[in-house]
Amino acid sequence: MPVLEKLKDGYILWHEYHTILPKTQRYSVGKRIDAIFIQIIETVSAAAFTKKEEKLPLIKIAVRKLDTIKILLLILWESKSLDDKKYIALSQKIDEIGKMLGGWTGQLLKQNSPGKPEEK
Repeated sequence: MPVLEKLKDGYILWHEYHTILPKTQRYSVGKRIDAIFIQIIETVSAAAFTKKEEKLPLIKIAVRKLDTIKILLLILWESKSLDDKKYIALSQKIDEIGKMLGGWTGQLLKQNSPGKPEEK
């Protein structure tokens, strides 16, 4: 599944950066980002293998969690714990994942919406 592949790639990049964060950030915001990343992977994985009508709530949870990661990464960048290059690289990965989740959400909404009433 492409979105899981992107999540895996994003997490690997994050993990590389997480290990070089200053200790104060690594064990606070960094640890939280790490946990949320794993939660997103778990949620998207569950959505991939669940019934069609149960997917949308899981994807919405993943989107919310991804938005939280964006804010926490911004905090790391603004506090100078993450340099510009690393912040941009991670943000691009996160944006790609967000677009994929958004597309999946749109697709599910279309599939679950009632069709147009037939004209007579």
